[in-house]
Amino acid sequence: MTAITDFHVKGANGGDVDLSEFADKVLLVVNVASKCGFTPQYEGLEALHRQYADRGFEVLGFPCNQFGAQEPGNAEEIANFCSLTYDVTFPVFAKIDVNGSNADPLYNELKKQAPGMLGFVGMDGIKWNFTKFLIGRDGKVVERYAPTTKPEDIAADIEKLL
Repeated sequence: MTAITDFHVKGANGGDVDLSEFADKVLLVVNVASKCGFTPQYEGLEALHRQYADRGFEVLGFPCNQFGAQEPGNAEEIANFCSLTYDVTFPVFAKIDVNGSNADPLYNELKKQAPGMLGFVGMDGIKWNFTKFLIGRDGKVVERYAPTTKPEDIAADIEKLL
């Protein structure tokens, strides 16, 4: 099992980001979209980020356009939307695929560590925007949450890891 903090991803500016900069932190990794029914969860994600950041917690947002084309914007448009609409201060990275042959290696590892519905083969794919993965300080997935799980409902689990 590979630690999430062993991966490199693309930043919103296209540059390489070494996730080891988040080592020893509790992380909530979320595939996000700006035109989804769950988009208002940005507010709750930001609230969690602000509440726990000084205790070693980070939210990491990964825009994805694979579900109903609900993240059509480029990096600049996504950043502006997040900042102006929800005052997002947590990192939002480059747009990625989370499923299929072009899925980002980070998401392949997340799905491997925390399979979806009952863990059946073929059921581990990301089902929709705002699927959430809670990562412990060791860089391993602790829990996977459905898109319908509100960020505030994860607070107690985050508390346990801090």
